[in-house]
Amino acid sequence: MKALVLSGSGLEGLVVRDVPVPEVRPGTVRVRLRAAALNHRDLYFIEGRMAAASGSILGSDGAGVVDAVGEGVEGIRVGDEVVINPSLGWVEKSDAPPSGFRILGVPDPGTFAEYVVVPAGNVVPKPSHLTWEEAAALPLSALTAYRALFTRACLRPGETVVIPGIGGGVALFALQMARATGARVLVTSRVADKRARALELGADAAFDTRADWPAAVREATGGRGADVVVETVGGATFERSLACLRPGGRLVTFAAGYGVTATIDLRRFFVGQFTLLGTTMGSAQEFAEMLEFVARHGLRPVIDSVYPLPRAREAFARLLASNQFGKIVLAIST
Repeated sequence: MKALVLSGSGLEGLVVRDVPVPEVRPGTVRVRLRAAALNHRDLYFIEGRMAAASGSILGSDGAGVVDAVGEGVEGIRVGDEVVINPSLGWVEKSDAPPSGFRILGVPDPGTFAEYVVVPAGNVVPKPSHLTWEEAAALPLSALTAYRALFTRACLRPGETVVIPGIGGGVALFALQMARATGARVLVTSRVADKRARALELGADAAFDTRADWPAAVREATGGRGADVVVETVGGATFERSLACLRPGGRLVTFAAGYGVTATIDLRRFFVGQFTLLGTTMGSAQEFAEMLEFVARHGLRPVIDSVYPLPRAREAFARLLASNQFGKIVLAIST
């Protein structure tokens, strides 16, 4: 089969080559992938920020058709159209992932290939209203946004949410989900076009990240501040994200792409009675809840662009430049 293999560091290390088709094992299924989507996690391996062995197949997001079923698997048939849950080893909703939790795509072979083998519990029926590209764009980012908003931050209708750095997959899913649940959503971006497109998607206001956006948030909320901030950037915006919160507000974070450390004014933090929440990915239970939420509200992932697998380097160059608005997808097969 054709697969995008990491053979060295940097974009030059991404090579499409022939590798053996993986065999199903008891309790697993093999999926012939129709599409897969890029995530910043993949970039961390390409850039060497996270270790990956030479020959690794990256990719956490994917959707396709089941083409083989392992011994002992029930309820799944060859020909089923499925989307892959990349959260491995995390079944029930819990405060934190259990021991043994990992994300598909290093060390396990990932979705940037014509076939992938995953545990049977990690494939679920593809939402019927989504295209293959949209279904492939859904898993990691939508699951992360869903858990951040609802399991961790306990977002309620009528609350105000701030999402710095709009344009990436998780941020856009958070915008769509928050709006669908009846929240007011304020976003930031340094790019005018991204701010305009976020407003078209339903954001109530969009501020320039280079300006004093915490002041703009306070003005937009009548001096009260935001109930929830979904921190999608990292240390670069963390302190200003805290400054947006109302007394007793909640900040949920899963990002360190732009700064792995942050400084907190402890006196301001405890006097403000703020709640700081960490999160990452989610359980199979939350994945099912997320898919039901997406179907019930008719949500569709925002697709930035679609590239054929042989042009994967171009796709990653676009992600690396942060030019995208929405998910970048690889078309794998027809």
